[in-house]
Amino acid sequence: MRFLAGAIAGSILTILIAIGVVSLIPWWMERPPSIHKGTTLVLPLSGPIPEAPPGTLDPFATPPLTTFAIWDILRKAAVDDRISAILLQPAKPSAGWAKLTEIRDAILRFRQQSHKPVYATLRTASLRDYYLASAADRISAIPGDFLELKGMRVELLYARKAFDKLGILPEFEAIGRYKDGADTFTRSEMTAETKEVLNNLLDARIETFLTAVAPARKKPPATLRELLEEGPYLTSDALTNGLIDAAEFPDQIEASLAKALNQKELTKLDAADYQRLPASKLNLEDGPAIAILAAEGDILRHPIPYFAEDTLAPDSIRPHIRKLRDDSQIRAVILRIDSPGGDAIASEEILRELRLLAEKKPLIVSMSDVAASGGYAIAMAAKRILAQPESVTGSIGVFYGKVSFQGLMDKLGLNMQSITRGKHAAMDSEYQSLSPESRAKLRQLIEKTYHDFVAQVAASRHRSHADIDKVAQGRVWLGAEAAKNGLIDELGGLSAAIAAALREANLPPTTKPTIAVYPPRPSLRQAWEQRLRIYSSYAPQAAVWKRMSVLE
Repeated sequence: MRFLAGAIAGSILTILIAIGVVSLIPWWMERPPSIHKGTTLVLPLSGPIPEAPPGTLDPFATPPLTTFAIWDILRKAAVDDRISAILLQPAKPSAGWAKLTEIRDAILRFRQQSHKPVYATLRTASLRDYYLASAADRISAIPGDFLELKGMRVELLYARKAFDKLGILPEFEAIGRYKDGADTFTRSEMTAETKEVLNNLLDARIETFLTAVAPARKKPPATLRELLEEGPYLTSDALTNGLIDAAEFPDQIEASLAKALNQKELTKLDAADYQRLPASKLNLEDGPAIAILAAEGDILRHPIPYFAEDTLAPDSIRPHIRKLRDDSQIRAVILRIDSPGGDAIASEEILRELRLLAEKKPLIVSMSDVAASGGYAIAMAAKRILAQPESVTGSIGVFYGKVSFQGLMDKLGLNMQSITRGKHAAMDSEYQSLSPESRAKLRQLIEKTYHDFVAQVAASRHRSHADIDKVAQGRVWLGAEAAKNGLIDELGGLSAAIAAALREANLPPTTKPTIAVYPPRPSLRQAWEQRLRIYSSYAPQAAVWKRMSVLE
């Protein structure tokens, strides 16, 4: 009995110790980092750069840095006297040119404010990698490697011929000459309008690249354009042409930076760890609160299971909007949009909540890579709209339709029969083609939707319906063009949006606002709980599968 009691006591003690250790993990991983004098901040930029932190975290994986997190890291590092330099490591980040410009501007601002060196190291660099690296004092590349500096391209897939062979009939109606979202299904090649927009987009982005990089590399834009025409380059050729400053392996790059800092060896800290340092510790935030709310992903009424984090649904963003509306501590809200649009009704639901928020406190929109179609529509609640020159916006248009598999069913010898009441009852059937009457009805519906969309924009932008219709027609515009067309108010990124929020909230421009990010990044404790819920949801499925196996 004594042995049994001792065994039980030992087991209980082991369990209690295990629980204590597990409960300490979130505290340990979320604690502010230890920072030594003379630290070099290592900033790798690869993979996705989202606007909102992931909703479900892997407790054993480092979540990707958001655009705001990178901006925040750089502003903190600029005033932190323990940070002596930044080692920038761009490696094919999954981000558009607006985000890249936001980050590049933040790097330049860090250099200008702190006068601390930024060294960039490249590995088989893409044009985007090089664009970011050009903000550094010094660019190095691995000997024998490639620099993929060879211009830009856009590729679109058109599937109509394949659908015709399969007997699949795509049936879509669109309002707006440039509304080409369904063309990948309905056409076998680009329209003249699509080519016009894409050529303008490429020209503008090449110009952005040349305007930013040429002075950074002390070259005339024409010379840099010629170099792009002759790329890609081996590291040695890039060095000869002045595109980089050194051909070095990683240990040599670190030795060069250590020498510049009068250090024997670099003291390094990863940016992902540094982000845990509160801005208030550096006296960057001590004023009234301003919130940044991320609106990211395709707009859908109901998130697709397992893809919920990639969609923007009314039910997911509504609680955050209402919380910000009712929080008296929040003086203004910056809506950070990165969405190509989607469901028109879902967009209306989100817009309704944002308008109720805007009735109580200033709402500013900051466009990220894309705020188009429904992503542009939800911006209409804002007091002021800002975008980067490279932000894609507009696309004020509508398309709707379906894909009919009747021809494929015939080829397979399948016959789907239906009985209906109402002449448009089969309008959305996947097994019947649209009748002329149903197509006319569909056209009527989306024409009304387009008219309402244009009217909504005209009212919000204080323009006539005709003026907006001219720049609508489903056409997308870059931020610089959108500003000229009156679709946005000014060009700028997060810093400019915060300044605008301070103005609209009647706060002095010298205010150091406390920034609250929404949706908030889940704590590790919450991540553990979410992970357990996911695992537990598999249990009933596993039990059913087990019973099925037994029956078989």
